[in-house]
Amino acid sequence: MPDVTIASPVVVSPSSSAPPSAPVVAATGGQLKTSAFKVPGEGSSVVISVVTVVVLLVLWAVATNVGWIKPLFLPTPQAVFQQFYEYLTGQANDKPLWQHFLASMFRVFSAFFLACITAIPIGIAMGMSRVVRGIFDPPLEFYRPLPPLAYLPLIIIWFGIDETPKILLIFLSCFAPLALAARAGMRSASQEQINAAYSMGASYMQVIRHVILPSAMPDILIGMRIAIGFGWTTLVAAEMVAANMGLGQMVLNASNFLRTDIVIMGIIVIGVVAYLFDLLMRWVERTVVPWKGRM
Repeated sequence: MPDVTIASPVVVSPSSSAPPSAPVVAATGGQLKTSAFKVPGEGSSVVISVVTVVVLLVLWAVATNVGWIKPLFLPTPQAVFQQFYEYLTGQANDKPLWQHFLASMFRVFSAFFLACITAIPIGIAMGMSRVVRGIFDPPLEFYRPLPPLAYLPLIIIWFGIDETPKILLIFLSCFAPLALAARAGMRSASQEQINAAYSMGASYMQVIRHVILPSAMPDILIGMRIAIGFGWTTLVAAEMVAANMGLGQMVLNASNFLRTDIVIMGIIVIGVVAYLFDLLMRWVERTVVPWKGRM
């Protein structure tokens, strides 16, 4: 009669919870074998993304060249590329593309830098102090859901029509998500980590610096990615304020003359630049917090 090996049952406590990606323990033949769910690699995601973009471009080319959609509503890819070439080489009846690009980059990244050096310390202070949280939480939660066009007239009245209102409008759109992300990140450290640091003789500021801030960094970096996205979203509204240069101004000016090809070209440029910066932020995130998702 063949030997029968009975696996020992695995008892799971009702109070314990494991993430879906936790290793699965299988007891076979009296030995424990671990197997984990395989997470798709970055390479497969890149291939899928490239295929998706190619399919969309093909559908766009077919729909416009065959005549399913009129050029007024959606121009052909060739027409959009022609406008991009003319703006890039300075042949268009407008300022060259690099001047619009530099003006928009200056406004977006100036506002984003100012938001980083103000919102992140305020968010950290909100996570550390009830008094600071009580001071800043009401105005943040009040203006955060408001669209920038709602308070744009007030900014124009208060600060004029030069570069200040444009940068301020983008700054306000970046400030709230950064502050809230920093505040949420300050609560990421577990109480066990904090107590362990205190038991080894760490001071209050050492706990903040070596335990709480490293735990908050993933949330802060995610907040930076979200904030720069809001900054690019607000760019067109900001450049409505008597701007004579900028990608948003170029799109708005072209829309007044029903130049859909220039509008789509400007939208693509804004989207590509924003996506490249998001890729840069992902690289920074992997470099600064390599432990994220591995604990």
